[in-house]
Amino acid sequence: MSSRYHIEDFMRGRIIGKIEEGRKITHVAREFDIAHSVVLRLWKSFKTTGMCSRRHGGGRVRSTTPAEDRYIVLSAKRNRRTTAQQVANQFLAASGTQISRKTVARRLRGGGLYALRPVVCVPLTRQHRTARLQWCREHHNWTEQDWACILFSDESRFSLSSDCRRQLIWRESGTAYRPENIQEKDRYPTCSIMVWAGIMINGHTRLHVVANGTMTGQRYIDEVLLPHVRLFRGAVGDKFVFMDGNATCHRTLAVQDCLDSEGIQRLVWPARSPDLNPIENV
Repeated sequence: MSSRYHIEDFMRGRIIGKIEEGRKITHVAREFDIAHSVVLRLWKSFKTTGMCSRRHGGGRVRSTTPAEDRYIVLSAKRNRRTTAQQVANQFLAASGTQISRKTVARRLRGGGLYALRPVVCVPLTRQHRTARLQWCREHHNWTEQDWACILFSDESRFSLSSDCRRQLIWRESGTAYRPENIQEKDRYPTCSIMVWAGIMINGHTRLHVVANGTMTGQRYIDEVLLPHVRLFRGAVGDKFVFMDGNATCHRTLAVQDCLDSEGIQRLVWPARSPDLNPIENV
């Protein structure tokens, strides 16, 4: 049953006419797709007052006009970093009318603008900074040939419908990924999906959409390492080095045994260092 904020006067007249013809309130409510209680209150009000038109409430008058609402939204769009209080101050200086911060927030929500929290950087302790500096010093003299043997990988979770997910994948396939490397595993109409991707500086890329669910060590082996990373290992040779994101599922004993059995060397990676991974930009 659809929800309605109010019923137009013409619709009210039709409902009253149906009931006066002898129709039951339940049948009328089902015919117009309106709650039974709403039709019952309308009929009682009509019998009491003899009128079927909607009485307008005597609520508080809006503090801003539609034109002023558009001005508030436009002011926020011109400077995305401004706060609601700053917009209220600008409105006071422009119109001479004082409005509250909550009023500005309501007008912005009506215009499709919502407040967002600033992104907080990854906290780094002294041990993290020391490990990052040491890693950079160890790889400072690496040549392009050394980096060309590394497969950088990462996972990201998305909440998309099937159509949006398919459009996103094929849009990316035209720029950064090859269509023959794309494998779509999830067939649910709407869900949260995990996407694994791997890139190399020589242009070889791989994109894999993991089925819905949590990525575990065994799934990481069955759906990423064996069908994808092992192929890169065979193509590059003994110099191949694999880089993962230090996630919990990447550090299980089963994953380490799988890498050892396949002869895949893992790149030692400092903790909390997503900015050092070039795949983050992709």
